[in-house]
Amino acid sequence: RLETRLSRRRLAVLAVFSCYSLVNAFQWIQYSILSNVFAGFYGVSFTQIDWLSMVYMVAYVPLILPATWLLDARGLRLTALLGAGLNALGAWLKCGSLAPQRYPLTLAAQAVCAVAQVFILGLPSRIASVWFGPTEVSTACAVAVLGNQLGTAIGFLLPPVLVPNTPNDIDLMAHNIGIMFYGTAIVSTLLFFLTGVVFEEKPKYPPSHSQAVLQTKPPEDYSYKQSIINLFKNIPFILLLISYGIMTGAFYSVSTLLNQMIVTHYEGEEVNAGRIGLTLVVAGMVGSIICGLWLDYTKTYKQTTLIVYILSFIGLLVFTFTLDLGYLIVVFVTGGVLGFFMTGYLPLGFEFAVEITYPESEGTSSGLLNASAQIFGIVFTLVQGKLTTDYSPRAGNIFLCAWIFVGIILTALIKSDLRRHNVNSGIMNLDVKAVSGDS
Repeated sequence: RLETRLSRRRLAVLAVFSCYSLVNAFQWIQYSILSNVFAGFYGVSFTQIDWLSMVYMVAYVPLILPATWLLDARGLRLTALLGAGLNALGAWLKCGSLAPQRYPLTLAAQAVCAVAQVFILGLPSRIASVWFGPTEVSTACAVAVLGNQLGTAIGFLLPPVLVPNTPNDIDLMAHNIGIMFYGTAIVSTLLFFLTGVVFEEKPKYPPSHSQAVLQTKPPEDYSYKQSIINLFKNIPFILLLISYGIMTGAFYSVSTLLNQMIVTHYEGEEVNAGRIGLTLVVAGMVGSIICGLWLDYTKTYKQTTLIVYILSFIGLLVFTFTLDLGYLIVVFVTGGVLGFFMTGYLPLGFEFAVEITYPESEGTSSGLLNASAQIFGIVFTLVQGKLTTDYSPRAGNIFLCAWIFVGIILTALIKSDLRRHNVNSGIMNLDVKAVSGDS
């Protein structure tokens, strides 16, 4: 019989990871929410400022396989240190770009932060599986994802407060940007040191029977190449890979083009467009936690994933056909509902993938899901942006609705084989029988 025990350190590991994931997401959004300020400060076009956000998506796709290999070959602690360290390095490089005409340096700094993201986004399911028990693993994964979402929410709120637009006083603008950049760098550095102190490769005792089984396998039995091959031979995972990419890519597209959609129908409401974006993110954070708690309670992975997918489709339809009614309060409500379900889907996809691919690496499956999301996100943003510009926001949103409907069909086709849950349940039943026999 395999001994399992929960470690108190698991909460500290989760908290530190969530915090530096938060800072990484904050650094992603801090330019786009102040696009007019930074375009004026660096003397560049809005397209060049947009690339400061797009670089996150572009960097992820080619680097995800090397990053997941490193996670499997060298482990959780080194990967976490790389994510936190590169995050801090990028933040300090930005501090050197506090002068007009230094756009290339700030782009290079943002590229470093984008590389850090590759070592961050794939960790929630790995941290949850390695450190948390079977009755809390989905909630832990949701909390880890929540940190990234909270960073985006703070990125909507804090930069406009710290850096008001002062086009006639560039020195004051540089001073205000410096406060934001140096503050981010100091926090990132502190979190890097905390990562070194708190993170360990794994707890002394495995938290679940499924982890105990994995730890009894000799390291030489594991092959990263074979793991990738196994994942791409797993038909349920391939269906989830595509459906996850569609849903999350659609969410990225809606978030990126939200300002353009709002201003088209509500001229001069840029501030409220940002608030609607904040509402969407905050509602999504609530959705993530509720979905995580529900999974831990019911273990109904496929059913919950399918229901949330269908509700996201309905939410986007309602958002699309009420956007031009002329009532901003309606947009706030429909945007919040849309964010609740679309963002609530993120931890569902991660945990569903772990269940149907066990005993393959959680980091590899999560990394491939994120890569799919980035690819669909780039394509959807470009196409929806073109449709929105040439026709109307409704045309762009209907394009996304059609793809999400395809995602519903693919999700319904997934065969739900909960391998990790079955291992935990099976071994626990054996333990009960052994105890009964002894007595």
